[in-house]
Amino acid sequence: MSTVDIVLAGARGHGRWHLENIRRLQDKGIVRLAGICELTPLAAGEVPEGLGTPEQSADFGALLDSTGARIAVICTPIPTHTDLALEAARRGVHILLEKPPAPSYAEFRRMADGVAAAGVVCQIGFQSLGSHAVPAIRQLIADGAVGDLVGVGGAGAWARPESYYTRAPWAGRRRLNGVDVIDGALTNPLAHAVATGLALNGSTRAEDVTRIETELLHANDIESDDTSCVRISTAQGRPVTVAATLCAEDPDDPYVLVHGTRGRITFWYKQDRVLLQRADHGPEEYDHGRTDLLENLVDHLTDGTDLLVPPDATGAFMKVVEAIRTAPDPAPLPESAWHLVPGEDRRVVPGVDGLVAASADTLALYSELGAPWVVDALPKEVST
Repeated sequence: MSTVDIVLAGARGHGRWHLENIRRLQDKGIVRLAGICELTPLAAGEVPEGLGTPEQSADFGALLDSTGARIAVICTPIPTHTDLALEAARRGVHILLEKPPAPSYAEFRRMADGVAAAGVVCQIGFQSLGSHAVPAIRQLIADGAVGDLVGVGGAGAWARPESYYTRAPWAGRRRLNGVDVIDGALTNPLAHAVATGLALNGSTRAEDVTRIETELLHANDIESDDTSCVRISTAQGRPVTVAATLCAEDPDDPYVLVHGTRGRITFWYKQDRVLLQRADHGPEEYDHGRTDLLENLVDHLTDGTDLLVPPDATGAFMKVVEAIRTAPDPAPLPESAWHLVPGEDRRVVPGVDGLVAASADTLALYSELGAPWVVDALPKEVST
């Protein structure tokens, strides 16, 4: 198998993870990092050892041309995703596009339709959907292990320091210079909980979404949401509810909870770990492997392996992004609802960890759980 040349757009921040992953695949002889696109070139010490001296340029199109790369990994600010993906597609370059794929459903469709018209392949970077636990859970559901599927809940109780929102001009913004960004808890850091919940519910395509209820709030001094929940009604007749916060008291691994009439399945998607609990059985735990999405994209191009996360498989997720984009601006939590943790530069909402877990447990929204800081005046937007 010949080595596939890659250009990485966006090599700082989360892009450092992609550099390390590309190095791992380069060590296996699968890919070669041919170029890095950054506004300011990486210094020698910023390029992981073993990656050589890839060509660097701030001009993405010119870099694709000069390197002859076959794949572009795009890990740049959310509003740039569509234009960069289309620039690669016009050159016949295949794409691994970081999540969220776009800041609006219109931009998502422009990207997905343009990529399809160009005849190139695009993989969306929801790494959790590469977990072998996903098909294993689907099989458990199909086999009736937990009875009939009732719905899926997601829970994400994370913490981010105030500096998280000053790391980049777009961080924590809904819009920047008149352009949609939509960098909220559910659309970016905990987007995997939404996408994975939808996938396990069998509701991945845009047409699977029939109604969306949102409750968007923030404790930090930002435009976007850092404490929010969403309930998605689906054509399958089963709800998907995800509650998230970046203001947890005791941050823990996020998870997705599958509810059945005779049991439940908990999936800690960052660990690829599954817990099956069902009537008349003891608890059963399973650890699964994971297929890397860049490696899967290379395998798709070289031997026809099925692509794991094509754009259409994220259409339902993008409907959620659109509902959050068009919802009233997130409501600020009263100062009495949060406090700064001494020495940790982060805001905490007391009791939010329990509310996040209760939402996944009951498929209820914060307001239905009696969250004291969800005032009656909180706008609640329903999208259809």
